[in-house]
Amino acid sequence: MIAKLKGIVDSTGEDWVILDVNGVGYLVFCSGRTLARLPGAGGAASLVIVTHVREDHIHLYGFLNAAERDWFGLLQTVQGIGARVALGILSVLAPDELAQAIAAQDKTAVARANGVGRKLAERVVNELKDKVGALAVASGLTLPQAATADSGGNREVADAVSALTNLGYRPADAFAAVARAAKDMDAGAGLQALIKAGLKELAP
Repeated sequence: MIAKLKGIVDSTGEDWVILDVNGVGYLVFCSGRTLARLPGAGGAASLVIVTHVREDHIHLYGFLNAAERDWFGLLQTVQGIGARVALGILSVLAPDELAQAIAAQDKTAVARANGVGRKLAERVVNELKDKVGALAVASGLTLPQAATADSGGNREVADAVSALTNLGYRPADAFAAVARAAKDMDAGAGLQALIKAGLKELAP
């Protein structure tokens, strides 16, 4: 089982890269975000690899870090999401953005990916909302409790996110702003203080 490849970029396509490792070319499927961050042909690259072995093929999927790899696996636990759709989601949302979107129940953000309709996006945010915390830690993202109203934690945080969303901000952006603000405030910070601090975070 291949878990990591380090070599020279030979060529790239829409969703793949050929990585030359000591003269052997490995075809590796990647998200658009990963491909965009790879060097051009002739440049050195290192990828974390997930190997899919089937009766009719062996496919390699490559990631720049373990966080993206872990989200790739978690996304496929949702019914209707295979490897290609998971890569499509990771092409439009980085691991921290995906964690924020799920915690904020932002179906619209997930639905931006190719092959993901509104129903499938809703399934993603609903089925993964209880698992987002662990992978958020892997992504280096600090999530406040009660990012959504039904999480049973700090109600003020959930209400602050809702208030900013009602002002026209995207749920994921509102969540991220409140997350940053709450991290620097006392646990008992009131709703108005959280909203005010969140607006400051969102200011250009």
